[in-house]
Amino acid sequence: MPVLKKTSARRRQRRGNFFAVFLLLAVAAGLGWLWWHDKSAKKTVAHKPAAAPASVQPVAKTEPSKKLKPIVIAPVSPADFPRPVRDVLEAQVALARRAISPGAIDAALGSQTRAALAAFQRSRHLSESATLDTNTRPLLTLDAPLLTNYVVTTNDLARLQPVGKTWAAKSEQTALDYETILELVAEKAHAYQLLVKKLNPEVNWTNVPAGTVLKIPAVDYPEPAEKAAFVVIHLSERFLEAFGEETNLLAHFPCSIAAKVEKRPVGELQVVVVAPNPNYTVNPELFPESDELQALGHKLILPPGPNNPVGVAWIGLNLPGYGMHGTPGPEQVGRTESHGCFRLANWDAEYLVKLVWVGMPVEVVP
Repeated sequence: MPVLKKTSARRRQRRGNFFAVFLLLAVAAGLGWLWWHDKSAKKTVAHKPAAAPASVQPVAKTEPSKKLKPIVIAPVSPADFPRPVRDVLEAQVALARRAISPGAIDAALGSQTRAALAAFQRSRHLSESATLDTNTRPLLTLDAPLLTNYVVTTNDLARLQPVGKTWAAKSEQTALDYETILELVAEKAHAYQLLVKKLNPEVNWTNVPAGTVLKIPAVDYPEPAEKAAFVVIHLSERFLEAFGEETNLLAHFPCSIAAKVEKRPVGELQVVVVAPNPNYTVNPELFPESDELQALGHKLILPPGPNNPVGVAWIGLNLPGYGMHGTPGPEQVGRTESHGCFRLANWDAEYLVKLVWVGMPVEVVP
């Protein structure tokens, strides 16, 4: 029994020593973990950016602006013409050279280009597919290069002036002319401003000095061989066509019509006045939505110019307040947005002036 007691005592001592060592190791490990965590926390705080003051919040990231994809036209020789058109851009230019307008030229097969193709097909007694089909391509030809060079002149730059934001400000200007070279050149090219940018990707449009050479579609309407016998306006399809004595198509133009159905006249009208480059009388009675005009309470006369509300031409009809005219927004032509008149791109209105005459019938069909 004395031997057993001695052995038990030794075992208890060993267990106590083991427990003491384990406790020391646990404390050391805990202290080590606390030291490491404290050091890591300090390092994290040291690299964490300070919060922005409430008045200077971080700006949200925005996607970088996409660069314009330029349109590159391969060099050609005059010997390459005439030839059938190869794509939509060539088709639009070829149509426009025949006074069959596809709207502002944009290299896209939109509704106005389809309507122009259909008009060309009707004039050639083809099936009206409104596409560049195999029967149309051989007849729709280019007789000269697609593009031409336009050189910006000092006279072009001298014309530029900002357009007033109010009716009163516009009435005080010497002219309602172009605001930018891009606007001026795009109208000369019968084209969307974006297309002109794509044809000239290297140009800084905020500073275009005299002498700058720009590539633009080569579009010139043909000189009319005769006056129009009559004009037909199609409301549902939003285009206008002028015909000769033999009902031959002289011109096809997209047009805008009245926003309100009750403002769209149907039937036969007549031309009563033809006024190129007109001024414009603003009558408050015709613009009840304008708080400015209602407050003024009297008429204003706006000077001529392409940014005049009726653009560069007014062809008045025998229905008071109605006419065919140009517009400062050619890219918007074809919409239902007017007060009742038939809006055309300035280049189309200018050409129509050459075709019409006082007393000429104008038929408006649904």
